[in-house]
Amino acid sequence: QVQLVESGGGLVQPGGSPRLSCAPSGFTFSGYAMRWYRQAPGKARELVAAISAIGGRTNYADSVKGRFTISIDDAKNTLYLQMDSLKSDATAVYYCNAQPGNYWGQGTQVTVYS
Repeated sequence: QVQLVESGGGLVQPGGSPRLSCAPSGFTFSGYAMRWYRQAPGKARELVAAISAIGGRTNYADSVKGRFTISIDDAKNTLYLQMDSLKSDATAVYYCNAQPGNYWGQGTQVTVYS
């Protein structure tokens, strides 16, 4: 059974640098394009960052470009989202997603407070 489990969320002050993790069970990331989405209260889920299955090309939403970094540690079989210079608008539930198959994790809450 394919599962994705996110971790690393919590309460963070503005300007903080949390790192989210996404660990799969039942498969490895090889051959999968991976994405991080987030959903803020009352808003639609939005794509934050993506990394391609081949070549590891990355793409980011304009709102996080230059501050967030998506990466995969193949040795640990873990997907990361490094978030730097966090702003209050980053408060959301963050989800990892694997394609093909459209697999989702349960999400991890990030709350930016001051």
